[in-house]
Amino acid sequence: MVRRTVTEAVSEAEPRRGEFRAGDLALLIDRKRRRYLIRLELDGAFHTHMGILPHDDLIGREAGCRVSIAGHRLLALRPTLSDYILESPRVTQVIYPKDLGAILVYGDIYPGARVLEAGLGSGALTTALLRAVGPTGHVVSYETRPEQVARALDNIRAAIGETPHHNVRSADVYEGMLDGDLDRVVLDVPEPWRAVGHAAESLAPGGILLCFLPTVLQVHRLSEELDGHPCFDLVETIEVMVRPWHFSSRSARPQHRMVAHTGFITTARLCAAAEGKARPHPNPLPEGEAEAP
Repeated sequence: MVRRTVTEAVSEAEPRRGEFRAGDLALLIDRKRRRYLIRLELDGAFHTHMGILPHDDLIGREAGCRVSIAGHRLLALRPTLSDYILESPRVTQVIYPKDLGAILVYGDIYPGARVLEAGLGSGALTTALLRAVGPTGHVVSYETRPEQVARALDNIRAAIGETPHHNVRSADVYEGMLDGDLDRVVLDVPEPWRAVGHAAESLAPGGILLCFLPTVLQVHRLSEELDGHPCFDLVETIEVMVRPWHFSSRSARPQHRMVAHTGFITTARLCAAAEGKARPHPNPLPEGEAEAP
C-alpha cells in the first residue's frame, strides 16, 4: 500500500485554472444571471428548460468560455468557494460567504493553525477553515448528529478534494473538549456560553474563541459569560451586511435587495487571568431589588 503525503492528497482538489476535465465542477450562468452548478462527466449532459448541453462541449475548453444551448449563450466558470456554498446541496442553513470571510479574518485563521470547530452542519464553514489552515494546519469538527456527517463530508470533498488534515469527532462540545493546545476555537452552536470554560482550558495562551450566533439575545448571554470569565479579554461583536450596487450609463444606485443580518460574530482572546475580575451572578437581580434570604 502506497502512503500519500498530505501535500499530494490536497493537490487532488479542484484545479483553479486550465481546461475543464471530466470530474471538475463547472458553474454555468445564463443571460439572466441564473446559476447552475454541475459536475462534468464524459458523455454526460446538463438538462434545463433551455435545452440540453452535452458535458463534452465543455470538457477540454478553458474556464471563462461561452457555450450555447439552443441559441442561449451561457458563461462557464470554475465555481469560487462562495459559488459552491450557495449552490451546493444542504440540509441545514449554511453560514453565508460574507460571514465566512469575516470569520476567517476576525478569527485570524492562518496557515498551519490548529482549529476546533463545533457544529459541522453542511460543511460550509469547515471547508473555509480547511482552505485557510492549509495542509500544514489541522481542523477537528465536533458534531452530535451522525446523520449530518456523511453529507457534510461529501460537500467538503466536492469543494476542495481529500482532506487528511481534518478529523470529525462524535462529541458534544458542551460536555468538554478532547483536544488541547488549540490556536482557535470556532463555535456555531446554539448555546456557546456552555463551552466557554472548556475553550479556556483547550486554547493555547493568546488563542481566539469565535462564536457565530443569529440572535442578539444569544449574543448578550454569551457576552455575559465571556466578560465574567477571568481569562477572556478583548470581547468584540460585529455583524456584516452586504449591499450590492447597480451601475449603468445613466445611473449609479444601490440594488433594491441586499444581504442584511444573517448572524453576529463574537471574538475573545485567551489571556492571563485579570485580577479582581469576578464571575457575575448567574441571574442578576434588577437594580435596587434585594435577594431573598
